[in-house]
Amino acid sequence: MALLAPPCWTAEELQQERDASARLFREERLTEPVERYVHAFDGYAASVERLMRDSDGLQSLRDVAQSVLTDADLLEAVRYLAGPPVSADDLVELAETNLAASRMRNDQRAALRVVETVLAMLDSRRFAWVSEGRPPTDEERSAAATATASLMASQRVRTSRANEAKTGQEQAVRDHLAAAGLTQVETREVRTPRHAPGRGEFCAECLVAGRKADVVVGLHDGRVMPIECKVSNSSTNSVKRLNNDAAAKAAEWIRAFGDQGVVPTAVLSGVFETRNLVQAQESGLTIFWAHDLAPLSEFVGATR
Repeated sequence: MALLAPPCWTAEELQQERDASARLFREERLTEPVERYVHAFDGYAASVERLMRDSDGLQSLRDVAQSVLTDADLLEAVRYLAGPPVSADDLVELAETNLAASRMRNDQRAALRVVETVLAMLDSRRFAWVSEGRPPTDEERSAAATATASLMASQRVRTSRANEAKTGQEQAVRDHLAAAGLTQVETREVRTPRHAPGRGEFCAECLVAGRKADVVVGLHDGRVMPIECKVSNSSTNSVKRLNNDAAAKAAEWIRAFGDQGVVPTAVLSGVFETRNLVQAQESGLTIFWAHDLAPLSEFVGATR
């Protein structure tokens, strides 16, 4: 018996769903509470002010390197002294040390390397007095502290927003599958179809043929359906999320399991370009939308 083909949407249908998804993205972003940023800013402002106080306006940062770097809040503030801010991963590589509090506490030279690395990248616009070897004016100190706290709060909100959207989308997919009568089973590595969840089962994030999938479904006809949950906040970003990631994985899964053994799938929310959606679908990726998961469960049910 021929296997049921997954939905293949026309460009017009993709455009319609893309417009609905973008509209929801705008509504959610515009109604996001300002208090989230304000709360983050206030917390970071206190950390930056404490860093300024403990290091005498950064002028004695080398002398207090160990005490500063063993405090997680101050360590984060130190990373944001650089222009642009340096990530924890980059700082580990550049300073040739890990950033564990125990390492900073017990290894003075490692702590000093971290501080020297950041000072070498110091934002000379925010902290002009440091390079000029003089104390800051009250206005300079206040402006620098405000700018640094703003950078930190902005990054925190962006990161939290992305993590919450991704996590929420994955949970929505799992909840929808469970409501449709599928059974969630333990996560496992799917090296071949026989390692996948059984017919009518699904599991959370796992490796499928060496590539991560957010949800993996065992279709009723025996095929494997790895699902990638993708959230995009811009048309430009959608190329990376959809074409360079999800569609690329789809091609690998088809090579590994054959086009009769796997249904690579993406559930999307946010902003996407129609032409990128068309290209991804043509590459073998089946597309569903987080704002309307009914077609997903309908297809899964129809594979009985």
